[in-house]
Amino acid sequence: MVTSNDIRATFLNYFGRNGHQIVPSAPLVPRNDPTLMFTAAGMVPFKNVFTGQEKRPYTRATSSQKCVRAGGKHNDLDNVGYTARHHTFFEMLGNFSFGDYFKEQAILHAWTLLTKDFALPKEKLLITVYHTDDDAANLWKKIAGLPDEKIIRIATDDNFWRMGDTGPCGPCSEIFYDHGPSIAGGPPGSPDEDGDRFIEIWNLVFMQYEESANGRTDLPRPSIDTGMGLERFAAILQGKHDNYDTDTLRALILASAEETGQDPDGSFKTSHRVVADHLRAASFLMADGVLPSNEGRGYVLRRIMRRAMRHAHMMGAKEPLMYRLVPALTRQMGQAFPELNQAEALITETLQLEENRFRAMLDRGITLLKDESANIASGGALPGAVAFKLYDTYGFPLDLTQDALREEGKSVDVAGFNTAMAEQKARARAAWAGSGEAATETVWFELNEQLGSTEFLGYSTETAEGAITALVVDGKPTTEALPGQNVFVILNQTPFYAESGGQVGDTGFITGPDNLRIRVTDTQKKLGGLFVHIGVVEAGTARVGQAVVAELDHDRRGKIRAHHSATHLLHEALRRALGAHVTQKGSLNAPDRLRFDISQPRPVTTE
Repeated sequence: MVTSNDIRATFLNYFGRNGHQIVPSAPLVPRNDPTLMFTAAGMVPFKNVFTGQEKRPYTRATSSQKCVRAGGKHNDLDNVGYTARHHTFFEMLGNFSFGDYFKEQAILHAWTLLTKDFALPKEKLLITVYHTDDDAANLWKKIAGLPDEKIIRIATDDNFWRMGDTGPCGPCSEIFYDHGPSIAGGPPGSPDEDGDRFIEIWNLVFMQYEESANGRTDLPRPSIDTGMGLERFAAILQGKHDNYDTDTLRALILASAEETGQDPDGSFKTSHRVVADHLRAASFLMADGVLPSNEGRGYVLRRIMRRAMRHAHMMGAKEPLMYRLVPALTRQMGQAFPELNQAEALITETLQLEENRFRAMLDRGITLLKDESANIASGGALPGAVAFKLYDTYGFPLDLTQDALREEGKSVDVAGFNTAMAEQKARARAAWAGSGEAATETVWFELNEQLGSTEFLGYSTETAEGAITALVVDGKPTTEALPGQNVFVILNQTPFYAESGGQVGDTGFITGPDNLRIRVTDTQKKLGGLFVHIGVVEAGTARVGQAVVAELDHDRRGKIRAHHSATHLLHEALRRALGAHVTQKGSLNAPDRLRFDISQPRPVTTE
């Protein structure tokens, strides 16, 4: 049987032989698009190349990109486990041309790879094109020899791709596989197109226009962006109708079944699928630097983990399950993604710690949920106040409660949940207003309530794009800051470390359109999670909503990093010299020095 690893290698090697640079998968946290929570498509890492903002030393590329759809614009979390083709984590195979080849070469590559390298029967394939794209239709006829009835013209946006309301766009051509008349469903564009007979396997995007406020114009250098879901394609090549029956996911499902003693295809089939999918998503997110928290990406990770952990609990797992499955994952995917092997210890420890914490709350929360929902008829809704109590007291995200009730045909009063959440925020605001000296910084409370925590990217990068979400001048929020003004800047994500744990805040520059340049002289943390860049506008005008580039002082960060490492080495040396009682009581990690405070009951001798 052809494996998922074989498919990935065959795809990348084909394009590598044909002049494409094989590019490793970018991290799941986008460095070049502050509007995205996670990398959700293969083209995301190349977005700035397509728009001309970034130059690379190649004009053709191919990759197998890690993708997560579990938050923000792209969220498939609720469907995972219940359908054949929804995942939080998946791989997107793709080939890209940055103003190099266009439609004819893209169609030739796709047809050659599918029918020769992967040996798919030609009669099993059919094509869709945008209804006005005569070029693509004629090329499919010429290259593939397909009859008109197998080249279907689609008039909807299903076959027209846009990067956004403005920017590059163009028609698509989708390739479908026909599972045969024994499977229900009709071809794309027909009334029963949602059946499982015809499955889309590859989308070729012909990026040939630029959309602007003034209309649509031709791009000077048309480009190609394609995407093929590895899991979906593996199902076809392995003779399956369900992605969860393919080799990689099936191996994880069998590992879950072995650990829990539950039949992989029995009454807990959905739970095994949730565990397998969420194990991949959680592990890859942690390998890319995301750790569970109560805000932003870390909160989405925690939701994914807890959803899987609830299903493990449902299957009767008496001990934490997820961390015991990590070796099965690294066996399946560690060779293609070495970052999994490198982070295996961190992933294992974090999963075990999170599941131990959650299990302590889970039993009490499940008992409350059962008691409160017992008298609710099928089709009824759990009171929002109860759902909020589960969230506030037991750490149950709303979607976890919804997921549990879904299995019983019940729902949640979401409006009531939101009301309870608003009431709690009002109480917190009232308590803050009365908190004495801290009340002078009410501005930070209001901004934190409005914006949430800043995403910190600085463990894996020292330069990143972000969006200005707030500006504070003279202690008050403002929509813009002018040259010469001292300003506090908040971004949705930043590589700048905010002073904490004895380490001083980063300095550097924030730059943006129209020559914007802000010199950052310090970075501080407010209310635990709001990163505040303190500086002065040297040029241009800073505006809320602007996309900017944040780049810290690399040399200064390197010196701070060295002093931070030295405090850990010093701590260990002191424990060896003075005894295991030595514990850290404070420290300073600055670019020019370090200070390390310890507990020691008697003077330290010179020796």
